[in-house]
Amino acid sequence: MASNVENTKKTSKLSKKDITMLGIRSSLLQSAFSYERMQAGGWAFAQVPIWKKIFGNDKKALSEAMSDNMEFINTAPPLVSILMGLLTSLEEKRVDRQTIRGLKNGLFGPMAGIGDAIYWFTLMPIVGGIAASFASKGNILGPIIFFLVYLAIFLCRIPFAHLGYNLGVKAIDVIQDNSKIIARVATIMGLTVIGALISQYVALSLSVKIGSVSLQKDFLDKIFPNILPLGFTFFLYYLLKKKVSPIVLIVIVFVLCIICSYFKIM
Repeated sequence: MASNVENTKKTSKLSKKDITMLGIRSSLLQSAFSYERMQAGGWAFAQVPIWKKIFGNDKKALSEAMSDNMEFINTAPPLVSILMGLLTSLEEKRVDRQTIRGLKNGLFGPMAGIGDAIYWFTLMPIVGGIAASFASKGNILGPIIFFLVYLAIFLCRIPFAHLGYNLGVKAIDVIQDNSKIIARVATIMGLTVIGALISQYVALSLSVKIGSVSLQKDFLDKIFPNILPLGFTFFLYYLLKKKVSPIVLIVIVFVLCIICSYFKIM
């Protein structure tokens, strides 16, 4: 295994400077944001220089990498360079595209949860509270502390990119030998995370009553709790399978919400 890692490093097309630049460019993650693909535009754009160096004149491989990475992704910006570094090492060694796609789809959700919990729900509120306390007393340390912590978070992208890349290099043999299993496990993990998010964020409740009987509380909830959110999710999934644009689905949701609210159905 050690000799394989050494050979990988010797044949690498990428230098430490390239990975450092990848870490810096990972800050472009949210430079192109849409509700259809979320961070996909910035995600792909940040990695284009790396892909050009990896694939050289192989325009077909470059096109496939760009197409695959324009699929939906939504993860934690402070940690995204780890994922970029990991997948870059796999792209460099031409690991099966299905495996790379499966790892990306399987890891971006859990990484988003970890990043949000560490940075936005823990670190930044604490630092913000301390900084605000200083600032409210006219002490210049308040904004300085906040700026320095935010700068540190930004600079951490660089070592994180190297960490992800090195982890990928060391795991290449294992990944190639077990590519189908790893892709399947990563896909299942990603679907599990998405399923958990759906149960938390999709909420529908009928406000219709027949006499004194509530269709929601006295009927649906006793037969099949949360059947409406489940049914609506599968309805949107059905439309997606029929190649309906996510933008159209967003419009459908808005229209249905307005109609149901106006007629006091929900």
